[in-house]
Amino acid sequence: MTYIAKPKMHHPTLQTNKVGYTRRDYEGRISTLCAGCGHDSISAAVIQACWELDIEPHRVAKLSGIGCSSKTTDYFLGASHGFNTVHGRMPSVLTGANLANRELLYLGVSGDGDSASIGLGQFANAMRRGVRMAYIVENNGVYGLTKGQFSATADRGAKNKKGAINNDNPIDLVGIALQLGATYVARSFSGDKAQLIPLIKGAMSHGGAAVIDVISPCVTFNNHGGSTKSYDYIRQHNEAVSRIDFISPSSEITTEYAPGAVVDVPQHDGSILRLRKLHADYDPTDRDAAMSYMHARAARGEVVTGLLYLDPLATDLHTSLNTCEQPLNTMGAQLLCPGSEALNKINDALR
Repeated sequence: MTYIAKPKMHHPTLQTNKVGYTRRDYEGRISTLCAGCGHDSISAAVIQACWELDIEPHRVAKLSGIGCSSKTTDYFLGASHGFNTVHGRMPSVLTGANLANRELLYLGVSGDGDSASIGLGQFANAMRRGVRMAYIVENNGVYGLTKGQFSATADRGAKNKKGAINNDNPIDLVGIALQLGATYVARSFSGDKAQLIPLIKGAMSHGGAAVIDVISPCVTFNNHGGSTKSYDYIRQHNEAVSRIDFISPSSEITTEYAPGAVVDVPQHDGSILRLRKLHADYDPTDRDAAMSYMHARAARGEVVTGLLYLDPLATDLHTSLNTCEQPLNTMGAQLLCPGSEALNKINDALR
């Protein structure tokens, strides 16, 4: 495969963040996706979010599976750790990496086919175990690499490009994440960076399992009349429950929003998610209410976006397993393999 290399030279006046990087330092290779693909907008949002968070690229581990969405990890954070797994297996590989080195920031990128079909079991178990990561689903409702068949997230009654109607009920990854214990659950739209960037920043700073389901229209196979995941449909049916601002521990990022109730939710790293509610009856800290609200709005044909649920006291898999603070990958063989005597004591305790 031939890649087009980006020029390495940067303009000397490019703004740097607190750790000395320009926005271009968070970029990757040139995208080979279709022009206008929503996935490229998500890549741009990831780049902007990591730059604004002052994250050193080598502290990030990005993992993906198979599909158009999983190609995108090559288009951002080119100086970060990367692992492209097999179809649907990204969550288990990420879990293993997280257990071995808890000091990295883990970013999982997947698609509706990768997570809702072959990888559904992997997605579900990562959520219930509370693996600390930012899990981004680039959801377009079709299999873009195999000519646009309906995926498991396609809405019942939606039409494909040739006019065929989907007769299967959709899998709602946001609903599954809420039910199985994810502590940061959001939905967004690739065409709304003002909403998506702070959501990614919040997910990257969260202390548990964070999921963002991003509706990302496929311009080749699923951006036509009759599709419920096209640019026009989402813009016409988008129902935002909140406007979001992210405040770093050291300085505040201010934004002008419409008047409304304000809720500040502290994160584990000292940063703050500021939620300005657009709906007085919506509580982002009530898991059951979030599920009921989504179902009620979906019955009206509305796509609810924003931060749907947040647990400010989230824990992760390391807390559940009571693992040691020192990353396992820094330990020697003597600590990791203490010998048969220690193993016999453990086995005897389990009899």
